[in-house]
Amino acid sequence: MAHAVARPLDPDKPSATPLLRDRVEGDAFHLAVAKVLLHRKKLSLSGFAAALRQQAETGSDLAHIIIAGGLVRPMDYYKAVASVYQLPFVNLQLDPIDDTLADIHDRVDYSDRNLIPWRMQAGRLCIATTSITPEQFEWADARYGANTYDFVITSPFDILWQTGKLFRAWDTFFAREALNSWKPEHSAKETLNKPQVLGLIGILIALTAGLVFAASATLVTLMAVATTIYTLTFLFKFILTFVGSSRRADMQISPEAIAEIDDRSLPIYTVLVPMYREANVLALLVSALKKLDYPASKLEVKLVLEEDDHETIDVAKGLRLPGSFEIVRVPPSEPRTKPKACNYALQFCRGEFITIYDAEDQPEPDQMKKAVLAFRTSGERLACVQARLNYFNRSENWLTGMFTLEYSQWFDFLLPGLDWMKVPIPLGGTSNHFKLAALRQVGAWDPYNVTEDADLGIRLAQEGFTVGIINSTTYEEANGFLPSWVYQRSRWIKGYMQTWLVHMRHPVRLWQTIGAKGFFSFQFFVGAPPFTMLLAPIMWVITALVWLTHSYDFGWLFPEPIGTMALFNLMLGNLFLVYFGVVAALKRRYYDLVLPGVLMPVYWVLHSLASYKALWQLIVAPHYWEKTEHGLSKVTQERMQAEETSAR
Repeated sequence: MAHAVARPLDPDKPSATPLLRDRVEGDAFHLAVAKVLLHRKKLSLSGFAAALRQQAETGSDLAHIIIAGGLVRPMDYYKAVASVYQLPFVNLQLDPIDDTLADIHDRVDYSDRNLIPWRMQAGRLCIATTSITPEQFEWADARYGANTYDFVITSPFDILWQTGKLFRAWDTFFAREALNSWKPEHSAKETLNKPQVLGLIGILIALTAGLVFAASATLVTLMAVATTIYTLTFLFKFILTFVGSSRRADMQISPEAIAEIDDRSLPIYTVLVPMYREANVLALLVSALKKLDYPASKLEVKLVLEEDDHETIDVAKGLRLPGSFEIVRVPPSEPRTKPKACNYALQFCRGEFITIYDAEDQPEPDQMKKAVLAFRTSGERLACVQARLNYFNRSENWLTGMFTLEYSQWFDFLLPGLDWMKVPIPLGGTSNHFKLAALRQVGAWDPYNVTEDADLGIRLAQEGFTVGIINSTTYEEANGFLPSWVYQRSRWIKGYMQTWLVHMRHPVRLWQTIGAKGFFSFQFFVGAPPFTMLLAPIMWVITALVWLTHSYDFGWLFPEPIGTMALFNLMLGNLFLVYFGVVAALKRRYYDLVLPGVLMPVYWVLHSLASYKALWQLIVAPHYWEKTEHGLSKVTQERMQAEETSAR
């Protein structure tokens, strides 16, 4: 049954739309809307005064300030807009659009411009929109012809809801297959392409023949190759750590520079928060995002939830989210991965910049302003800036302490070292800030890669973009339980295996696009670590047999100079692990982790265990997303209790 619109179109009454063609939405218009809201007692005088003060500070229009601040319900606000325009207001949930009028080719425009064709009335097209600007007229004139249409007013939520419903199948296809359709050579949908399969078969045949006809020479050759890879990987990471610890390789944004920012100059910023079964930590996340030092009227926070995750959706609805928050429901489809969910939500994003936070993230409040300054003071090719990651529960147990030291080295030394060397940077899975246009240009995230972040960093480099590191930290929850840690770590290792296999499909092309330095960096930072983790237990067993039996039955595997290199790897490699653990603790002033840092070699034994699980999953379930459970930490649980208490 159809429902009447607020002001039905009268076929005998001239449309007000042509009279609005030269009208510009300025302060006078928004004040007129506020006057209607005051008259209807939907907006208080104190709320209106606060909105005016914020407008003077941020330069945002009153609409965004009033709605983002929760001063007025969006539906009431846009009913007032319709009154000022003297146009009908339509609730698209009650009066849905005529599906035949929408065009899939205009799908992005509908979201970006907040409009959509609604219905035909009296022989004229009615376009539902949230505002009427010269740009809206220009678009509609080009699309439908001048003076062939009328506008009606609706709310942004109605546009979001209607486009999501109408283009559900297309949006899902885009999220799953856009990259694979556009650049299949960059997609991890297939673990190995045909040339790689043939190459692997050839290697296995050659190894088998070698072991049958020249076993000793073959084994010595394999040991020489493995030892060389170990040595080069160790030396490369040592150089990165030395550079990262001794130089300011990242982008330093000072507090003074932050203080000088005029909030009126800040752009719209989109925050994506992909979550699945995170009802327990959602309130903490919303609280953390509310603390961001960024005008709420210029924030677009999208909680990206799986459509069948009813518990998290219900909790989100019950939180009374600010007007700058929206829930994006992702239809169930394979693969069930974080990057696929982000790709789906990307089609509803309108910010100039976009970032991702995980469910348990606690970003430093000024992080987004630092990202804006980094983009503004760098070249056009800077597509992404990565904030550092660390953990807020480092002291919970030995495992969280080791995890913290590892992250400290990764984000404080290794990634800044890569940045200093001007080679591709594998991104972290959260707190990476993108130019939205650049992200779309490279095909966004690969939904089939379980370390989509690392893969995206490599693809950005291949497309000629650069990545920077900023001096801001997001604090997360470290896994303190071994089974959960293994699940998470095996996914990361599997993802690095995927990323290496994908980008080595065309090694010559990779060399040409990222250069020799970038090519070798990719080998020893992305490709070699999983290999060395897999090989480590074998090397330990052989070494133990040689030393414990005092026998040369296995010693022949290490002829010179292989034996010297192997001893170098064993002794200095483990000393290096201890060294970087201690230095990482000192750099962060985590003095309580200095002594535990001596046990870093033991921590890396766990990586080898996780690597075999990763290899098995790469073969049998390459796209399976091993979900990390959040909210297990005592620190998180205490924060949840405090948040619950304050909400009462």
